[in-house]
Amino acid sequence: MSDLFDSPTREPAHEAPRPLADRIRPQHLAEVIGQEHVLGPEAPLGAMLAAGSLSSIILWGPPGVGKTTIARLLASETDRAFVQISAIFTGVPELRKVFEAAKLRFSQGKGTLLFVDEIHRFNKAQQDSFLPYMEDGTILLVGATTENPSFELNAAVLSRAQVLILERLSLASLERLAQRAEKALDRALPLKAPAREALLEMADGDGRALLNLIEQVMAWKVAAPLDTEALSARLMRRAAKYDKSGDEHYNLISALHKSVRGSDPDAALYWYARMLEGGEDPRYLARRLVRMAVEDIALADPQAQTVCLHAWETYERLGSPEGELALAQAVIYLALAPKSNAGYIAYKAARAAAKKTGSEPPPRHILNAPTRLMEEQGFGAGYQYDHDAEDGFSGQNYFPETMKRPIFYAPVERGFERELKKRVDWFAKLRDKRKT
Repeated sequence: MSDLFDSPTREPAHEAPRPLADRIRPQHLAEVIGQEHVLGPEAPLGAMLAAGSLSSIILWGPPGVGKTTIARLLASETDRAFVQISAIFTGVPELRKVFEAAKLRFSQGKGTLLFVDEIHRFNKAQQDSFLPYMEDGTILLVGATTENPSFELNAAVLSRAQVLILERLSLASLERLAQRAEKALDRALPLKAPAREALLEMADGDGRALLNLIEQVMAWKVAAPLDTEALSARLMRRAAKYDKSGDEHYNLISALHKSVRGSDPDAALYWYARMLEGGEDPRYLARRLVRMAVEDIALADPQAQTVCLHAWETYERLGSPEGELALAQAVIYLALAPKSNAGYIAYKAARAAAKKTGSEPPPRHILNAPTRLMEEQGFGAGYQYDHDAEDGFSGQNYFPETMKRPIFYAPVERGFERELKKRVDWFAKLRDKRKT
């Protein structure tokens, strides 16, 4: 017995079962599924490998799309030692050991590909520690992150690495992965066609999640292929990927906002529902709906802001889930309302002008003269009381005297702003008339 366990040259009698994901892990980059836009012959990585000039890279993408696999295969195809660490479990002492080992390899003519999972979790000092070893070639850094590198990684690291975006796997890519798993297991999934498609959808673009689901399904003892209902009864649908403080939060609120701006109520409702399903606070959504009303609809439909505020108030009174319906109705109203950003543009232009001419005083004729000295200095002299003027409009200048009159607000020919445009044009004609 002791000979079985003590001998370093003998294999164990029973090898522990390996996870399916490990058993069918690609052996070459060409076998990686779903990332052709990065790995193809004319794609960034393919071109770098063909030219023999691989640089440090940051792989940005959702879980289960092949970041670790790609890094491992890059090390193999460039004949570098593969070293993998996780930013979650690695501190400064461990990093020093990694760098010292890489320096030793480098002195012996062997390169190191250092794969850093969750690299965005390293602080600035830890990220800075990579720089000298990246610059002298001691390590080739391959970082993996699910968060936007622009926000999470140091500018110095980003300037020395190329960011490559990996995409969630499409249903077609997941089907190819399922077929590869079936070939490795030497049998087909015991599922009818609609159930098979439902299984792929449950993975939600995550290849690792799909392989885990396939392992579960293959372990069942069933007499006949299962339909969708039977599959759903045995498997829980995978929770949608949503981080209320991460990229998905900003991606989905951007999708909701742009769907409203694009006057698509169905798409707007979909993204609204996606955020609720992900656990988003309805109050955050209520606040953003008010912003959409102010920014993208504004005076084209002055009622839009009121609708949003009333929906927000209704949610506060009813809570979830009833109050969420009021917010959904506000989403529909905003999507179908006439759109105008004229007020938004006017506000930004006025702020820019105010910043540029911030010390210019108002013209004296519109300043009050509460003291005799101010009267003697001409404050308020020549002011025309608009209520006494013809048409209730004097046409006087209200800008600083040294400032050329600008035009900030240009209403559009949509919704209520069509009426406002008539008023703006009317006052402009009266102003010209008063000048002459």
